[in-house]
Amino acid sequence: MSKRKTYYPLFIGIAVAVGILIGSTLNFKNKSVLFSSNSNEAKIKRLINYIQYDYVDKVNTDSLLDNAITNMLIKLDPHSVYIPKEDLGRVTESMEGKFVGIGVTFLMYNDTVAITNVIEGGPSEIAGLKAGDRIIVAGKDSIFGKHIQKIAGISDTEKGSFLGNRKITDAVMKTLKGEPQTSINVTVYRKSEHKNLQFNIKRGEVPIKSVSSYYMITNELGYINIDRFARTTYDEFKTGLDDLISKGMKSLVLDLRGNPGGFMDIANSIIDEFLEDGKLIVFTKNKNGEVDKAFATKKGDFENGKVYVLIDQNSASASEIVAGALQDNDKGVIVGRRSFGKGLVQQEMDLGDGSAVRLTTSRYYTPTGRSIQKPYNHKETLSYDNEYLERIHNGELISKDSIKVDDALKYTTPKGKIVYGGGGIIPDVFVSIDTVNTFSNRLYGGLNDFVFKYIDDNRVKMSKWELYDFVENFDTDNKIFNQYIKQLDLNLPLSPKSKENLKVYFNAFMARNLFDETGYFIITQKKDRMILKVLELESKK
Repeated sequence: MSKRKTYYPLFIGIAVAVGILIGSTLNFKNKSVLFSSNSNEAKIKRLINYIQYDYVDKVNTDSLLDNAITNMLIKLDPHSVYIPKEDLGRVTESMEGKFVGIGVTFLMYNDTVAITNVIEGGPSEIAGLKAGDRIIVAGKDSIFGKHIQKIAGISDTEKGSFLGNRKITDAVMKTLKGEPQTSINVTVYRKSEHKNLQFNIKRGEVPIKSVSSYYMITNELGYINIDRFARTTYDEFKTGLDDLISKGMKSLVLDLRGNPGGFMDIANSIIDEFLEDGKLIVFTKNKNGEVDKAFATKKGDFENGKVYVLIDQNSASASEIVAGALQDNDKGVIVGRRSFGKGLVQQEMDLGDGSAVRLTTSRYYTPTGRSIQKPYNHKETLSYDNEYLERIHNGELISKDSIKVDDALKYTTPKGKIVYGGGGIIPDVFVSIDTVNTFSNRLYGGLNDFVFKYIDDNRVKMSKWELYDFVENFDTDNKIFNQYIKQLDLNLPLSPKSKENLKVYFNAFMARNLFDETGYFIITQKKDRMILKVLELESKK
């Protein structure tokens, strides 16, 4: 019998046993009835010992156990997931909105860690590092060329691949991160001075922004982009909201495109700024039928303002709670394409060894009572995750008429608007996907490297630009852009329309590297179909 066939019944056995073990550790009310002894826990421990000490082949029981847990959760629903201990820290950092490190962003340029941005007020800025510095030594490790390949554990064949680049980035991050207030010595090559410089950096908390950008589009229309709902998101959002209100904002574009969700209570706090006291925001229901309702609780700072919520096929979970709450309360306008369709709520539960499970514990419902969870079958998880392809094939991303609705799941808002459950939030105003601005990897190929090199070669000159002057006047004669097009070595020339659109994103990448995300969004909004639709709606009000 092959090794694969030998492992299969063993794998199934472990999956069942692990299910019993996990079940015994969860905080269910009837736990004492179901699990009156530790016999099941002893059984799984004994099985693991048998495999470890007596099985014919050498087996990594930790890996086997992780795979068993993962495959068991797949059989529940698409959103109950296992987080191994090696991944939990990274996931937690993202959702907490901060990590302990030196405070830089970087890219790998010619096998070297090149700093693209030094976070304002962070440890590296305090120590004296600058954008453009190449980190060649961190602690006791050389982190360039073959050295970083060795640390990352990648071969020459993996070099340059997506997985290889990911491993290198993870290795660099691991080297630069550490405990708060610990120090790390780094050596950087500073091109402007043509020499190596040494710095001692004391690690500290570095924010991970979830509000990517906020600014005024017009004198009365503001814009806030939220890319996830982390612990710090409400505070970041409120800072942006207050700033825009002080600048005369009467209408707000809340951009939730591509936002995968996050903490429900944070989403509720943001919704509270738009809804009057006592309005229902969302409610959840568990398997015992217990209902938990969340209401607007205070005077929101933008209750009288107009709000446009931008969503697309990748807006999920907490993003859909925001869109659903505002839509069902007849507040504002939802613009874009049908959202992902995730109406399940997960709770993170510690498994005691540094790993965790996010287990679905309830469903959530919008104020009208609709569930927007799209259908799923545990045997077809792959098709669930790739439903985007089905939306392409059935034409839904091009035409609102192609969106399938179920009249049995029809609901009515207080002002009589018809809304549907059963799979995502259907926007009030549909905007099709922009196929013209969908560029191939070949057109984007090397764009980050080109942009970094140009800025790096012209850093003194580029540092004199102010954001809005840059937006209006950078490379108006296309000399720099044409250099980029030339190095692409395309077989066929770009059409005038494609070239015009690509130029927008070329300038946006420049702005992002020179300034921040705000520069990127201000430039791309010129070709952003949803923003243009909002401007059209604003002109008619």
